[in-house]
Amino acid sequence: MKLNWINPEDFSFNCFLLMDRFQLRYLLNYSGLRSDKTEWKRNMGIALNANSAVKWYLKNKCPECATIVDEIVKNAPVLTDAAEIRKAEIYILASAEDFVIYTKPYLMDTNCDFIRGWDKNRLFEMADFSEKIVLDVGSGSGRLTFAAAEKAKWIYASEPMDNLREYLREKIATKGIKNVRVLDGMADSLPYPDDSFDIVMSGHVVGDDYDSEIAEITRVCKSGGWLLDCPGDSESDIKLNAEMVNRGFEPMYYSGFYGKDVHRYRKQVLK
Repeated sequence: MKLNWINPEDFSFNCFLLMDRFQLRYLLNYSGLRSDKTEWKRNMGIALNANSAVKWYLKNKCPECATIVDEIVKNAPVLTDAAEIRKAEIYILASAEDFVIYTKPYLMDTNCDFIRGWDKNRLFEMADFSEKIVLDVGSGSGRLTFAAAEKAKWIYASEPMDNLREYLREKIATKGIKNVRVLDGMADSLPYPDDSFDIVMSGHVVGDDYDSEIAEITRVCKSGGWLLDCPGDSESDIKLNAEMVNRGFEPMYYSGFYGKDVHRYRKQVLK
């Protein structure tokens, strides 16, 4: 699915040097989610053959995928024409546009529709944040974190990407925010004790493995607390997610900034 968050021509192929291990593993194992995996591998091979530093980084940052990298570069032509090499690079950058824009998080507020068109009151409608201890899972550039920080007692922003964590910390320092802490953590393996939070919120996170991710966010939420899924507004309809509804989440609908359907979800935790 094309997100239209970047113009790949504006990015260097070296942005892969800012990506984390789990991102590289995902891209290499799933060929950037392109349906034509052969074409994706061909273009990646051309780009890697022309960018030895990126090739080295992929193999050493993500050693479990080193054999995949070797196979890709072995089967791809070694080109010398700069225009053809750049064409391959742009193809690969476009296939990973969400990961690519995360290397320049300061662009996200204007480039990402789910942030640009979003109203923070859509989050506040879902639960009472006053004096609550809140976890934001996959906090990204801080859309939910900084909104909730206006009302909550403490916010813990859990983000697996180092580049985004540093961006969050810089923004916290610049704005003088005192009630937000930034930590590492994946949705299915959060580094927090059981029953730690009054609210566990996320957007664009739950869905790779519904059962394990929901079990984990439920584990760290207190009994009586809330699980919130608030994806933000989109330039295309965000359709009702049966996977969430079938797992006991209450859908909360609104017509978004772009005139498209948006479904949020909440579930009260009872242990």
